[in-house]
Order: sequence, then structure tokens, then C-alpha cells
Amino acid sequence: MERDKIVAVHSFPVWLPQTQTWMYTQVKHLPEFVESHVVCERTENLDQFNVKNIHSLQTSSRSQYFWEKILRNMHVRYLARFLVLVTNMTNADIVHSHFGHIGWSNLEAVKRTLAKHIVSFYGTDASRLPAQGKQWKLRYRELFDKADLFLCEGPHMAEQLIALGCIRSKLIVHRLGIEVKAIPYRPRVWQAREPLRVLIAASFREKKGIPYALKALAQLQDVLTMQITIIGDAGRQAQDRKEKLRIMDIINASGLKPNTRLLGQQPHSVLFDEAYRHHIFISPSITASDGDTEGGAPVSLIEMMATGMPVVSTLHCDIPQVVRYGIDDWLVAERDVSGLVDRLAWLIKQRNDWGGFLRTGRDHIELEFDAVGQGRQLEQIYRSILRN
Repeated sequence: MERDKIVAVHSFPVWLPQTQTWMYTQVKHLPEFVESHVVCERTENLDQFNVKNIHSLQTSSRSQYFWEKILRNMHVRYLARFLVLVTNMTNADIVHSHFGHIGWSNLEAVKRTLAKHIVSFYGTDASRLPAQGKQWKLRYRELFDKADLFLCEGPHMAEQLIALGCIRSKLIVHRLGIEVKAIPYRPRVWQAREPLRVLIAASFREKKGIPYALKALAQLQDVLTMQITIIGDAGRQAQDRKEKLRIMDIINASGLKPNTRLLGQQPHSVLFDEAYRHHIFISPSITASDGDTEGGAPVSLIEMMATGMPVVSTLHCDIPQVVRYGIDDWLVAERDVSGLVDRLAWLIKQRNDWGGFLRTGRDHIELEFDAVGQGRQLEQIYRSILRN
């Protein structure tokens, strides 16, 4: 007999950075038949991402929080006692570990419970970590053997996980959803007499390809007036700060500085406010030198397409599953500045004919990436694993 209610514990490191709003949407839109509990090390931005049943280790035990944080940062597996405590206290049916390395860290903890173990991969966990050497490849083989089910954003990432040792029968493609109905569709119209307003929104990480976007825009500044807005910033890691310096050097050396606004990290609401003021979104993701990739596709691409803004991007990971306008060869190769220039030039030339393909893009997002539908699908995934 199938149970009416499912109790799921979501294991997530920090609830919730500004750059991971997709996680909030995922938990928020699980149907009422799923009782969700979030287990995290600490919290931030709760004014924006508050959900029921958040269990923060930092709040519960500061000494245990610092100990577990040190071990996690060292990528040493340990018994996550707090996860065991919450899972058993709530009589959880499922522990859903978000990110592959978190799933591996949680193996011993889930073993101490009666819960099934589902692990979602999102990007750097499927690309950069295995590229570092044999250690994570061995750890993932253990994870693939012991956890019950694995979720990923698209077919490209699925093939990555299969190559790492996941058997196909344990793997399901589950797309990240967005609140499509809450996003007004306003197909952009650009008049040649006004500046072309271009938006870039991404963390300052090599895989985001921001320097290539700026180089392409620099080649067009002599033929039209542009205004560029960049939302995002570097994290604490040295390679992110290095990428920020590279971005700033290009802005200064290319002559783009007078027409470029740098807004830093911003709340999700500001991203949408800015989006509706801009004509084009450019996000040319690449495979970074350390092997890091998007894994699937940036959720920002899904959101910007839903608003009715043209998206210029690359043939990277599962981006071809997202950016679909019914136009052949729309996406360009990674690091292809001339290809980005050609796409932008096409949009400039065809400025009076954007409506048709933008509508095609919105329809695709409504059909494949609606958060409500994805939430129902995730509930069914939970139910299917509990039947086995």
C-alpha cells in the first residue's frame, strides 16, 4: 500500500547562497504530500529563501558545526551525526543529498538510518572534482554502488556520470524548474535609435566565459551604442579572484568601461528588475582549465528565456537542451568570440523580427522547466524508489 505522505531530508551545505536560488525553488515546489526538512551546516539569506523545517547545525551545536565544517572542507568522510539525528527524529523515508561530494560524505550517516538515499549532481561535482585525479573517481564508484538513485539535469551530465561508473538503471534526468507563471513574458523590442542594453549575470568563475562575452561586445562598440550591465562577483577562492582581475582588465583595455555597470552580487529580485530593462542576455559558458563545467545548464538561461529576452550562449554541457529557438546553429562553440559576434550581429540585423523565436523559446520553457511540474515529477521519483 502506497503511503500518503513522504518525509524527505534535504542535505545541503549552506541554506542558501544568492547563486543557488534553484535549490529553494526545488524544495518549495514539492507537493504537499512531501514533508521536507533541510539539514545544513549554517544558514544565510533567510529573508529571501525561508522554508519550513530548516535544521542548522551551527544553531544546534557550534562546536560540532566547526568540527564537521573542517572535515567537510578537507573532503574527509565522517559520521554526520546531525544528519542521522534529524533523519531518525523525523522518521524520514528519504535522504536527498544535493551535490555528489555531499552524497559521498553522507554515506556513513545514511547507513545509520532506515532512509533511502538519493543524490543529485549539479555541475562542478560531476566535472571538476573527478578531473582532480583518481581519488574522487574512486569515491564516486563507492557512492554509485551504495546510494539508491542519482539525479542530474540533462542527458549530457547523465553520460558524464555513466562514464564515472554510475549504472544507467540508477540514473534519472530531472530538470531544474523555475516559477514560469510568476515570470511575465515581455518579448524584447529594440529600436535602433536607443542603446542596445546587454545583460551578463554570473559568478566570476572561469567556466562562465565572461571574458569571451566582453571581447565579442568590444568588437561591436564602434558600430552601435551599447550599455552593458554585469551582475555577479568573485568568491573567496583564488581562481575566482584571478578571473575577476581578468574581467576587469578586459573592460579597461577594450574601452567598454564608460558603458559598463558592475552591480556585484544582487538578490534574485534585482536580477529580474534588470532583466526587463535589457534587450539581450549573453552567457557563453566554457569548460574551465581545471575541468569545471556547468554540468547541466545555468538556471539563469532558463529564467531569461522565460522573460522573453534573447539568450546568446554556447554548445556547452546541457545548454542545447535549454536554449531552443527553432533556429539552426543558434549556439556557438566554446571560446568562439567571432561566433558570439555573429549571433549578436544577427540579432541587431533582425531586430524587427524577434517576436517569433522568442515565443518559441518561452513555449519550450513552459513545457519542460515549470517548477510545479518538476516538483510533481520529483515526488513521483521519491515514490518509485520507496516501492523498490
